[in-house]
Amino acid sequence: MNNSSPPNRASTVFIHSLIFMLPFLALISSFGVGLCSFAFLLAAIFWRRPALAALRPQLPAVRPVLIAFALALLLAVLNLCFSTGVLLRDMEKPTRMLAAASVMLTVLALRPQRRALWWGLIAGSIAGACFIAYQRWGLGVDRPGGLINSITFGDIVLCMGLLCLAGMQDFPARAAVWPGLGALAGLFGSIASGTRGGWIAIVFALIVLLRYSHVLRGRLRKGLALLALALMVSAFFIPQTGARVRVDQGINDVEQYLNGGETYTNVGIRFELWRSAVQLIQAHPVLGLNPVSERSELQALVAQGRVHPYVLDFPHYHNDILQSLVFGGMLGLLVWGATLVVPMLFFVRMLNCPEASRNGAYAPALAGLLLVLSYFAFGLTEVIFWSVRSCMFYALMLFLLIGLCLNTQTPPASGEKA
Repeated sequence: MNNSSPPNRASTVFIHSLIFMLPFLALISSFGVGLCSFAFLLAAIFWRRPALAALRPQLPAVRPVLIAFALALLLAVLNLCFSTGVLLRDMEKPTRMLAAASVMLTVLALRPQRRALWWGLIAGSIAGACFIAYQRWGLGVDRPGGLINSITFGDIVLCMGLLCLAGMQDFPARAAVWPGLGALAGLFGSIASGTRGGWIAIVFALIVLLRYSHVLRGRLRKGLALLALALMVSAFFIPQTGARVRVDQGINDVEQYLNGGETYTNVGIRFELWRSAVQLIQAHPVLGLNPVSERSELQALVAQGRVHPYVLDFPHYHNDILQSLVFGGMLGLLVWGATLVVPMLFFVRMLNCPEASRNGAYAPALAGLLLVLSYFAFGLTEVIFWSVRSCMFYALMLFLLIGLCLNTQTPPASGEKA
């Protein structure tokens, strides 16, 4: 096959299958995200000529995003060269996240229809919810996490559910019930995992959907979106979900911590880790600490009685902002923040574009904005970028949605469906 030729039937089936499998396999397999990322990379190499040709006129719009991820990789390289305790494996996440731009190139070259993504998110949310429900109520696991940990699983399945809401616009009025079902499945999976901190993302989603309510054209779509969010909130009052118990437990943990009681609770541990992080940041605000120095100074804080000894048992600080400041100082925070803020600005520009309604950019742009804000929300109570799978899901979905947005800026080729 000539890699400069327009997409044929085989390539069309390939790209739509790959886009569908990315969210569908993310939570129910240990290989799905890695396999899809590798397949996208090979596809971008194979279709490099049409991909680069399509990217060239779009490069000014996406260049800041590419620079943001390139800076994250550059900072990792500098840390590897000049910081003690940084290992070669620490290069994996920033390298693979930048390489995820191959998804955008493949999408630009083959111009897939967005339905494959929405159906993949719907199927992935439902499959993830069924998987975690079986672990919770079938196997009796109190805090199930699928094939990963419960917090990451709960956050990602909730994120997938929220993205389903953005896809409603691409469905006919009555068929919009399917992404609505995917959104509910995402919430159900999050609740079943016992995750609480990730629910902050629902607040961000509500604000975004109210701000861009005109995106969900038609009363049925708006009604389904609001119904999905309302059911998310109502889950708090259903005893069988355990949501209210988890919230009450969190409130009790906060009261205990502030009143000088037991601190070794889910919330108390986070408060103590954050207090430890703040003390380290105050001592090294500009460039932060390398892993060896961080562990040494944390042990010193414990020895001085300034923090509880159990903070040494945790691998991170349960907050992405504090984690970036501890290990990278203000420079590290700016680089990490750029991988969220710069893509967010890209999607906001797409949503505010006067032609967004006509060219169909609303749905992928709204999904991209929800993705970024969800990950920011997750990072307030967890280091969501700690695991490779979570990082890759973010980067792959991000560049996939960017590619779909860019495709709306140029007319489809003759005979190609928009």
